[in-house]
Order: sequence, then structure tokens, then C-alpha cells
Amino acid sequence: MSKKIFITTAIDYTNDVIHIGHAYEKILADVFARFQRNLLGNDNIHYTTGTDEHGTTSQKAAEKNNVSCMDLVTKIYKEDKEQIDSLNISYDRFIRTTDEDHKKQALDFFKKVFDNGDIYKAKYEGYYCEGCEAHKTLSELNEKGQCPNHPTREIQKLDEENYFFRWSKYTRFLKDLIIGNTLVVLPEGKRKEMVAFLDNGLKDITVSRPKYKVSWGITTPIDENQVIYVWFDALINYLTEGIEKGFWDKDTEIIHFVGKDIARWHALLWPAMLKSAGYKVPDLIYIHGFINLNGQKISKSLGNVIRPTELVSQFGVDAVRYYLLKYGPIVEDSDISLDNFISIYNGELANGLGNTVSRIAKLASISEFDFAEYSDPQNVWEKINKKDIDEFRIDKILSQIWKNLSELDHHINEHQPWGIKDQEKLKDILSYEVHEVRKIASAIKPIMPDIYVKISKAFFSGKIQVSDILFPRISG
Repeated sequence: MSKKIFITTAIDYTNDVIHIGHAYEKILADVFARFQRNLLGNDNIHYTTGTDEHGTTSQKAAEKNNVSCMDLVTKIYKEDKEQIDSLNISYDRFIRTTDEDHKKQALDFFKKVFDNGDIYKAKYEGYYCEGCEAHKTLSELNEKGQCPNHPTREIQKLDEENYFFRWSKYTRFLKDLIIGNTLVVLPEGKRKEMVAFLDNGLKDITVSRPKYKVSWGITTPIDENQVIYVWFDALINYLTEGIEKGFWDKDTEIIHFVGKDIARWHALLWPAMLKSAGYKVPDLIYIHGFINLNGQKISKSLGNVIRPTELVSQFGVDAVRYYLLKYGPIVEDSDISLDNFISIYNGELANGLGNTVSRIAKLASISEFDFAEYSDPQNVWEKINKKDIDEFRIDKILSQIWKNLSELDHHINEHQPWGIKDQEKLKDILSYEVHEVRKIASAIKPIMPDIYVKISKAFFSGKIQVSDILFPRISG
């Protein structure tokens, strides 16, 4: 049987439209999905993203806008989908937690965990951050008593009766899972963070909220006065699509891409939930950092929110993909700015890739030589360091591709084909340079799919055509 891979990103809250900070994860997962489709075929790869539509953040946003919860989340879902589509994300499903098949799966899952004896009723007294939709301990708050991720939101003090999941029961299981690399957590620093968290001990966690406080959610199958807690509900979205499409079994590698703020939910809570319900746990979780803009966190309150569509309209989709993948938060947080983007665009894309491809296209086209036809290798990264591929270091992969590009540019300047009169020698030199452009095009195929199409149309047949300008220069 062919290997199958199920790739997911986190799903986004529907209290507001996603911004450029959410884009990186979607693009990173998309590149990996495209690369693997080339290797294994479309039918063996499944990629999902979507919207997390229940809970207090959506409910309060609806109340603030004086609309129903369903109307609000549907509006945000459509706008989020537009943002993600602008980035040329090749997802197989854009799932919503209000979808009927998901609600059915969430109810079934909750009942399985309850029947296994891992859900019980108890009183919760403690702190709660609405921005995270998560309970907080004092140690997780800053010195001002604020959530570090949502310092402008007031921390709530809760005193309510809920249902709890016996998370603590799975401490040993989770340690063995992560330390033994049955569940691979990348990068290594994040794996160590998860182990350290386990060393401090797990406390059982609430998996429901009372309806008198949160009415917008899925009613639990065991108590009509409680709704399933938003995180318990949201995590199950992966299983909804995975089971339905045959991508949650022993023959499938399951990979989650998530941000560092939700790492514990995915690396520690989700595997415990799956174990309790009797399902396979994920194989790999990749945890990335945050994108900051001009040295500041991207925040509505700071007025510095930029949507993906804004950058795409200014720079083009593949330039946005390139910039975020090369300079984004692959391991640690990263800082971006429009000035830096313009500089990188003009230097590495317009003057780099665009100019080099254009020079060779013109020289080869004028020569009227017939070149051997070309098709992509099955592994478009066959010359790339495997460790970089395995660790999703697209930044390093791009650095290697641009190193090859620089060497090609040097080759052109060194041999100066425009001045060669000997036709046989000229064809040898141009054949080499044309082939190098083709290899570069293949290598960027999963990363910059639109630019790949433009280069392949100009270069892959026997007769080389003058290509369109790939990256028109932008004035700063």
C-alpha cells in the first residue's frame, strides 16, 4: 500500500478575520503538501485547514455586532477563506466546527471518552483568558495578572461546575510518547518544553462550560445544560476529516502544523484525548513562532493588522509566500516590515530570480537552438539536504536554491554567451544554463507555484520562449 500523509493546520477563531500572522503556518503546510503530492500522488495526500467557530470569543463578537452567532461565524468563515485562498493554499477541505459531520464526530468522541471513565463532574475555581479560550494558573499570568498573549483582555475569575477530563492519568503515556519520539515534536527546543511541562505534573482539565455562561457550542451528550469546551471540540476537527476520508489509520502519517501558543493543546492534550477514545495519535507536530510587524505584536488594538490580501495585491502571491517562508518564524519569532519586504523583493526576486531567468530566456530564444525537452523529477528537492526537508526548514531550502541561482548568474557573467561566435560552444553553454533554470523551477514548484508555471511554459519545451517579467521592480 502507498504511504499516505494527512496534513493539518490549526483552525482559526471566528471572532475576527485572520491577518498576515496566521498566513505563515498555512503556507508552510501547503509547501509540504505540494512537495509530497509530487512524490506520492494527489490521492495519498490530504490537507485541511478551517475555522474554529464555537465558544465565548465568537459569542461575544456576535453580541457586540448585534447579529446571531451563526451569521457572525459564517461571515468570518467566508472572509477567512478569501484570505487563505489569496495565498494559493491547496487545502483539500476548509472545515468548520459548525459543520454537521464535525458536530456528530465531536459528540461521538466525547461519549467515547466518558464511557472510558475519563470524564467526571467537578467544580472549577480559577482564572480564564477569553482570548486563549483557556483556563490559566497564576504562574501562567504576568506580574500584572495578565495573559502574556492577550494583555489587553481582563482575566476572568471563574467559579462553576463543569465536566473534567482525567488528563493527569495520561502523564506517563505522554512522556513515553514524546521522549521515545513515537510522537515527534519539532523543533527540538519545543519538544524539551513539552517534556518539562510534563515533569511539573498535569492537572485534570475542564471539557465543558455551563450553558448559562456559554450558549454557543455543542451540547454535551451526557448533560443538556453543558456545552463541549471549545478546545475539546476544536481539536476533534482533525479526526472528523481524517476518519471520513480514510486518513486516520496505521498507514497514514499524521502531521499537525501549529503555533507556539497552542503547542500544549496539540502535543499533550490531544494525544491523551485520542488515547482515551481509542484512536491513533499523531506522528509529528511542528511548532512555529510568531510574526511581529515592525518590532510589535500584530494586534487590532495596536492598529497594525495587515491582511494577506493586502500584501498579495501589492507584491503578488508568490513573493508573499517567498518572503514569509524565507524570513518567517520557522523556529523563533520573526520580525517583518514593508520596507524590508520591498528590499528583499527587489534584491532577491526582481534582480535575483527574475533577472537571471529573463537573461537566459532572451539569449536562448535569440539563438533559435533546439534544446532537449524537460519534465520535473518526482522528487523536486532531490539535491536538497534531507535533514532540512525532514525538519521543514523551507528557509534553508530557499537559501540553497538561491545559492544555485547565484552560481548560475556568475556562470553567465563569466562565460558571456552574448559574445560567443562559435555556435557549438554557445549551445553547450546555453544548454547548461537552460538546464539550471529548469532545475531551479522544479525546486521552487511547491514554494512558488505560479512562478513555476511561468518559467516552465518558457523553458520546458525544446524551443525557449522569452518569459514574462516575473517580478516587476517596486519603488520604495
